[in-house]
Parts: sequence; structure tokens; C-alpha cells
Amino acid sequence: MLKELLFLLLVVMDASSGSHNSWCDPGCDCRVDVRSTICSRAFLTQLPSRVSPNTKLLDLSDNHISVIPKRSFSKNHKLQVLLLQNNNISVVEDGGFSQLEFLSKLDLSWNRISTLTEGFSIGLAFLRELQLAHNLLTSLDSSSFLHLDGLQRLNLTSNSIHTIQVRTFSSMSSLRQLHLENNQLSSLRNGIFSILRSLEVLNLAGNRISETEIGIFKPLTSMSLLNLANNQLSTIYFKTFLSIQTYSTHILLEGNPWNCDCDLQRVFQKLRSIQRLFLDDYYNLTCKAPPVLQDYRLMEVDTELCIAETVTVLIITATVVITVLAAMLMGERMRKKEQKEKHWTQQCLVKLT
Repeated sequence: MLKELLFLLLVVMDASSGSHNSWCDPGCDCRVDVRSTICSRAFLTQLPSRVSPNTKLLDLSDNHISVIPKRSFSKNHKLQVLLLQNNNISVVEDGGFSQLEFLSKLDLSWNRISTLTEGFSIGLAFLRELQLAHNLLTSLDSSSFLHLDGLQRLNLTSNSIHTIQVRTFSSMSSLRQLHLENNQLSSLRNGIFSILRSLEVLNLAGNRISETEIGIFKPLTSMSLLNLANNQLSTIYFKTFLSIQTYSTHILLEGNPWNCDCDLQRVFQKLRSIQRLFLDDYYNLTCKAPPVLQDYRLMEVDTELCIAETVTVLIITATVVITVLAAMLMGERMRKKEQKEKHWTQQCLVKLT
């Protein structure tokens, strides 16, 4: 009898502290005790109409939501985490998140967002993490993240970004991680990262980067990881990485089509001598050109690159010297021949007279 009473008591306690379905739309699970509302995989086509004003975590992932209207969360000021990944969101109206002054994480990955207007970030000054991976973004400008003063982690992985304008990240002095891997960037121009003095991780892997301006990384005075793997770099400039002034920076360069010549060997030799820089995947770098070295690892041929060049220079120099000496010798012979002919002519004239 005592066991049955205890069981009933536990059931009552669980019912009183568990789901509070009066605040829930169908398919949602509203838990007042942990202040969360879970509507994942609820087949929603629009935002739920009933969410407890005390909710701190709202999970709307894996639904069919397509639009975030203006002031959508005006009754949910206490939200700290908002999960909207794996929907069909293509439109975020200006001020869609404007009431979320305590929001620290916003996940909009795996949607269909193609543009970020100035109004997108209104009200998100205290946001710490923004996930925008796997969307349809093609370019970023100075209005894209205008109000994200407190952002620390920005994930833009696997979009189609080919252009980043100067001052795009101008409001993000607190940013610590920037993920831009698997986009379509082809070059890096000075000024793009000029404000990011707190940035520790810059991931640019899997783009089409073939050139970088020499001062591009100079402002990144806190960078500990720079990932440039799987791009289109065939050569690099020593000063590009020399400008990195952090105490310890790890650099990844694997998967680029390196042109293995003497200049490249000299650059890497200098970089490896700088104690604050660590080329973590140097031993995996492979040559794309010249054809005779294709698929060879750079470390296997680096000591021979400048030797071959030196031999070539010596051969050319020797050839030039021999040619000059031969010309001088030929000239001397011609001079002597002319002198003999002149002397013979003079002797003939003397005899005739």
C-alpha cells in the first residue's frame, strides 16, 4: 500500500512540474520546470502562436517554417537559445528578432537565406553565437551584421559567398571564431579583417583562394588557428605570414596546388624558422607543378629545388662565359691575321719600290 501511495505521489509531482500543455501548440512539448519549449519535427509551417513568456530555450528545428515576420518573438523576451535549423526559411523580415535582448545563441543553419539586410540583426547586441551554415548567401557587406556587437562565434560554412566587402565585420570587435569554409572566395583583400583583433580561429578551408594581399592577416593579433587548406594557392609570400604577430599561430595549408620551385622552398624554409608560427601539415603538402614533380610531397624535393636552379644558373653562366671567351679568341685571331696581312702588304710595297 505504501509503495502505491509513493508511486501516485511521484506521478502527481511529475505532472505538476513537467509539461504545461496549456502553453503549447500541437506537436510541441512545453516544460515549465526547465523553461524550454520543444517543437522539433512538429510539421510547423509557421511560428507557434503559444510559447510561454518564461521560455529560455525554444527549439523549432526540423520544420517547414519559411518566414520570420517582424517582431515575431515580442512575447518571449527571456529567450536565450533559439533553434531554427533545418527549416525552409528564406525571408527574415527587418526586426524579426528585435525583442530578444537576452538571446545568446541563434541557429539558422540549413535554411534558404540568400541576403542579410540591416534589419536582420536589430536587437541582437548581446548575441554570442550565430549559426548561418548551409544557406544561400553569396555576398556580405557592411550592413550584414551591423548590430552584432557582442558576437563571439559566427559560422558561415557552406554558403556560396564569393564577395566580402571591407567593413563587413566592423562591429565585431569581440568575435573569436569565424568559419568561412566551403564557400567561393577567390582572393583576400586588405581591410576585410581589420577590426577582428580578438579573433582566435579563422577557417577559410575549401574555398577558391589563389591570392592574398600581404597585409591581410596583420590586424589579427589574437589568431591561434588559420586554416587555408584545400584552396587554389600555388605560391605564398613570406611577408603575408610574417605579419602575423601572435605568440603562437597554427597554419594549415594542405590540399593546395603548390608550384614547387626554388622560391617556394625559400619561403617555407623561412616560415619554418619563425618560432611563433607552426606549419602543422607541412609534411603533407604536395606539388602540382612542374609536371615532373606532380604528386610529390614538398618535403621530399625541397632540398633539391634550389640545387637544380643553381645548376641551371651555373650551366647558363658557363655557357655565356664560354661564348664570350670564344668570341674574344676569335677576335684575337682575326686581329693577328689582319696584322700579318698588313705586314705582308707593306713588305710587298717596299720590294716594289
